Amino acid sequence: MNHNIIETAMGAVVLAVAGFFLTFALRTADVDTSTGYPVQAAFTNAQGVMVGTDVKLGGVKVGTVSKLELDPVSYMAVATLTIDDKVKLPLDSSATIRSESLMGGKFLALEPGGDEATIPAGGKLEHTQSTADLEQLLGQAIYSMSQKPAASEGTTPAAQP
Repeated sequence: MNHNIIETAMGAVVLAVAGFFLTFALRTADVDTSTGYPVQAAFTNAQGVMVGTDVKLGGVKVGTVSKLELDPVSYMAVATLTIDDKVKLPLDSSATIRSESLMGGKFLALEPGGDEATIPAGGKLEHTQSTADLEQLLGQAIYSMSQKPAASEGTTPAAQP
């Protein structure tokens, strides 16, 4: 009989700890429940961007990527951004895919334009720039360095009189 009381007490402790961790996770999770309006942006290369990627303006999160799909006609990656209702983007605003750090991770950086008219819900950002592929850039740099002839190859120093 004593054995059942210990098992019941241990079960209650496990349930209490699980409830604590669940409560902690729900309070500290960055769950975005805000609403916003959709804006589309097309990129030639959207590598590293996925649904849930942050959209930032001046370093402040103003939205998320809510959908990412391939345009079958232009073969561009079309990202649907959900922008906070409080943020009204000028028509000539631009979007750039940027790295969060050297370890990876991407976000979309918005640069507001100077136009007085704003992008309506369902509108499109016309000015976009994809991220540079670091591996490709390094490969090009190494290739170009290997193609330069060395200054001292094939030449002998001139004899001094």
